Amino acid sequence: MSFANDVVVVGGGGHVGLPLAIALASRGKRTVVYDVAESAVARIRQAQMPFIEPGADEILERVVAAGMLTATTDPASVATAENVIVVIGTPVDEHLNPDPNAIPRALATCAPYFRDGQLLALRSTIYPGVTALVRDMVDGMGLAMDVAFCPERIAEHKAMTELFELPQIVSGYTPEAIARAGALFGALTDSIVELTPEEAELAKLFTNTWRYIKFAAVNQFYMMANSKGVDFERVRAGLTQDYPRASDMPGAGFAAGPCLFKDTMQLAAFSDNTFQLGHSAMLVNEGLPLYIASQLDESHDLSNKTVGILGMAFKAGSDDIRSSLSYKLQRVLRFKAKEVLATDPHVPATIDSSLLPLDEVLERADILIVATPHREYRDIETDKPVADVWNLLGNGVLI
Repeated sequence: MSFANDVVVVGGGGHVGLPLAIALASRGKRTVVYDVAESAVARIRQAQMPFIEPGADEILERVVAAGMLTATTDPASVATAENVIVVIGTPVDEHLNPDPNAIPRALATCAPYFRDGQLLALRSTIYPGVTALVRDMVDGMGLAMDVAFCPERIAEHKAMTELFELPQIVSGYTPEAIARAGALFGALTDSIVELTPEEAELAKLFTNTWRYIKFAAVNQFYMMANSKGVDFERVRAGLTQDYPRASDMPGAGFAAGPCLFKDTMQLAAFSDNTFQLGHSAMLVNEGLPLYIASQLDESHDLSNKTVGILGMAFKAGSDDIRSSLSYKLQRVLRFKAKEVLATDPHVPATIDSSLLPLDEVLERADILIVATPHREYRDIETDKPVADVWNLLGNGVLI
């Protein structure tokens, strides 16, 4: 059976799908981005990135100009490609419960365009067992499609490097599905790891949860040290120097973003809420903004102070505010401080219209907090107190 395109990426206008689509197009795969976000599709058609991803802009321009990458809001595009890659993840609700049926429901829009002979590859983090649900959905439609789960493993801002360098896990329910998935992602990397779908689902959740727990450990260490007036970063630098068994200890800071917290809660649900370590990590990481605000209130009486928050994106150099703990810090401070100001050099006004220029925040604030370690803040000059949990400015003790 012939198809006009090699790949369609469902949900391909976002931080996971678009870098993948660009990478595949750059390796000779005729690729379609299908996304319901009209603004993102319009920018992709103009060869413009809808968000910051270093190294992607030039390649996007090249593949769009060559006709190797197109973008559409039309679900019928799904029928045109041999490989259908889905980057819709499993959400958690306000009670932190994952919805295993969210992906089958989300696929209902494009399911009428599935065709015999296609490979359907799930890409985003999913709750264990969702791949089997999708397989059953496809079987129930009477289609001869191969179903695979091939988890993304990249970090934002490293996508255009890591897509080509990191090993790719592929899984499927038949040898044919695994072979097809391996061939597809083999266009990007020579290192293919084969697992069962259940193993691959857990591998993805274990990876993100492991990072989240490591961040929680150092954030707990930071709060312990800081509460006693000890500079945690000096301790960390000393214990890691030329000591390989501690070389992977990260610095303290907000453990945020769209994946780590959510995936830890999915794993907790999968274990019937017996994952005490995961819940403890959540309490530590989600509690860090409250700790910072409380410490500052004790030492400065914030009720008559204006506090300036530097950085609202969830990580340095990013314009992505999803699950950013800077906003949790902002909400907490609004109960404690006279006024709270915020700034970020990367987050556009279309996302947060309340953000102010850095110079205005530096001038008006009585106390500053480095919430996101953007490099633009490394050289700020101010005689005002600065709380710097990231140690970006070299002062690791919370004021």
